[in-house]
Amino acid sequence: MVEEIIDQVAPAQAEPEDDQPIYVISTAAQLADMHPQTLRQYDRLGLVTPQRTKGGGRRYSPADIRRLREIQRLSHDEGVNLAGISRIMELERDNDRLRREVDGLRSVLDHLASLRTRVFAADAGGGVTEYSRGERPREPRALVRYSRASQALVLVPRTPRAPVHRDDAEERFR
Repeated sequence: MVEEIIDQVAPAQAEPEDDQPIYVISTAAQLADMHPQTLRQYDRLGLVTPQRTKGGGRRYSPADIRRLREIQRLSHDEGVNLAGISRIMELERDNDRLRREVDGLRSVLDHLASLRTRVFAADAGGGVTEYSRGERPREPRALVRYSRASQALVLVPRTPRAPVHRDDAEERFR
């Protein structure tokens, strides 16, 4: 019977969004196996707050219907009172929010870790090569310098040095 109502209200070819307000209170009450007055009471208590039309009519989403069914299950099957159900739902919302926050932080950490594993080397011509962390470019004629600030390996071509004479060295330090 519930499936028939769903098929009448939302045809299979047009699956509703989970939070799209599509069900009027009488249909939502049938889908949740409750009396419409019970839904109004839950709305007043803040257990399930449907969206409103411009005229003030309640419109329930599929997510609202699932919450109503969960309230019904907790109340009838588990014997939890409405205050307990309210607290359970509040904790579930907090849990969901914290899980999303943890997922976001994990993404940031993964991104930062990927940056730390990338090392770049630039040659004298301006070309840039990416190396794995710990890998060094094999350039016999280049000096490799590492900059902690930019976390990069930079190849600097070695310039041949002329032998330093003792007199020249003394002049440099005067």
